[in-house]
Amino acid sequence: MTILSEKTPSPAVMGVINATPDSFSDGGRFIDPGNALSQARAMVEAGVDWVDIGGESTRPGATPVPLQEELDRVCPVIEAIHRELDVPISLDTSAPEVMREGARLGISMINDVRSLEREGAVAAARDTGLAVCIMHRQGEPETMQDRPEYSNVLEEVLGYLERRAAQLQDAGIPGDRLLYDPGFGFGKTLEHNLVLLENLEAIVARGWPVLVGMSRKSMIGGVTGRPVEERMPGSVAAAAMAMMKGAAIVRVHDVKETVDAARMVRAAREQGSLRA
Repeated sequence: MTILSEKTPSPAVMGVINATPDSFSDGGRFIDPGNALSQARAMVEAGVDWVDIGGESTRPGATPVPLQEELDRVCPVIEAIHRELDVPISLDTSAPEVMREGARLGISMINDVRSLEREGAVAAARDTGLAVCIMHRQGEPETMQDRPEYSNVLEEVLGYLERRAAQLQDAGIPGDRLLYDPGFGFGKTLEHNLVLLENLEAIVARGWPVLVGMSRKSMIGGVTGRPVEERMPGSVAAAAMAMMKGAAIVRVHDVKETVDAARMVRAAREQGSLRA
């Protein structure tokens, strides 16, 4: 299988739907399947290429969610969106049982911030045959922002992603099913995040499809001084930078505005290739 079909634009825009009561950005709004479906429909109408559904917050300080509670949050949302809308679904989970159930309900990608490190996750992901996004992080959500430290953040992020990808391929997950996320905000200071953004081409240059998520995060607030509800312009600017540097997918909350930015990037690329 190919991760991004010929029908999927590049760069692609992935809209976030948090079926959680405690997301830093929109906690509680989309835990109801009807509200989540309405949000997904609005995203599709705005031109989104993917929707990403999660039932466990991974914001700094977040605690793990019991398995059955995560299933109860995400399964009705997946079912409703898969039934009503023609859009590929990414499932943000680290639980192997949730991966398997999501695959049964029609998801197209597993998006795991823990890179399949939980027991049973590698086998579950392998058995589904789905695309998998692995992500670099330092520490766990409960403590990851306490005191993140790196000798060279770019080299350490690249090294982790390469090692983990090799391990997963050895375990039977083909390399062409993997996407890579540098993990903005996951055990990183503002300075670390900015170094990764400035050097994103170095990650893309490895030949990997790169997924980037910076939308409304503290790095946007750290630069702009804006609270979460006022970070749309900074988030769109960061997404546009990532797309221009080669990101294959940007994961965002502000879909309409980011879709416009993606269209500008695609148009410029098309003109550049025509004149090359």
